[in-house]
Amino acid sequence: MTDLRTAVRAAAERLAEAGVPSPDVDAVALAAHLLGTGTGEVRRRMVLGEEAPPAYEDLVTERARRVPLQHLTGRAHFRRLTLAVGPGVFVPRPESEVTAQHAIDAVRRALACGVDHPVVVDLCTGSGAIALAVADECPGAEVHAVELSPEAHAWAERNVATLGAEIDLRRDDATTACEDLLGRVEVVVVNPPYIPTSMEPVDPEVRDHDPALALYGGSADGLAIPLAVAARASRLLRRGGVLVMEHADTQGAALVGALQAATVWAEVADHDDLSGRPRVTVAVRA
Repeated sequence: MTDLRTAVRAAAERLAEAGVPSPDVDAVALAAHLLGTGTGEVRRRMVLGEEAPPAYEDLVTERARRVPLQHLTGRAHFRRLTLAVGPGVFVPRPESEVTAQHAIDAVRRALACGVDHPVVVDLCTGSGAIALAVADECPGAEVHAVELSPEAHAWAERNVATLGAEIDLRRDDATTACEDLLGRVEVVVVNPPYIPTSMEPVDPEVRDHDPALALYGGSADGLAIPLAVAARASRLLRRGGVLVMEHADTQGAALVGALQAATVWAEVADHDDLSGRPRVTVAVRA
């Protein structure tokens, strides 16, 4: 049996050779998953010279094949939450935590202004990450979430149940959903598919494992679906309600321009993610 320290170091080298972006972190995370403990405890056990867990090499082999780390561990961390994820659902990204923050800020402003139980709709919810974050951090909000894919909807349903969240989860098309909420919504938040149809993601984890329905924006510029969803949001929101929409780092100016041209939006502004790249457009329903 190989000792844990040797196994993790060898795994990190192997993952680096395979082009995995964070080989050291992933090597430790895989060991932590198999040992049922945290990464800090793994590092402690490495110092003590404990044995590597069974099946560790098999998991490392899968990660070297660029199977997403989250598919191998079955979970993804998002803000204060741990979500179940796997094949068939988009793995939530750290940059989407900024999207969630803008939605949470908008809900908190509404609560501070005396709005009782502000209605929030997360269109294209995927795993439910943003809706669950809003429900977790904004007690008092009435949260609805919409997902078209049956596979992704099943993951969201599992996360809602596991976390015990009070969320109205619907399987529906984001461009036509929530007819019963027209004109009543305080915040619509969306992380839509936005990759241009002419592009292919570089990272194998995205290209080969994220569902196409969650990736491609339906046009050469990737904005056909986002703008169709924004049009639905304009009908759902009350006057003064807020749209929060994530986009690719190359689409900020185009999305802002398109929303301004639509005339139903005011105070349209773009915001950077934590790495300083354009990521989230926020607009107010005029």
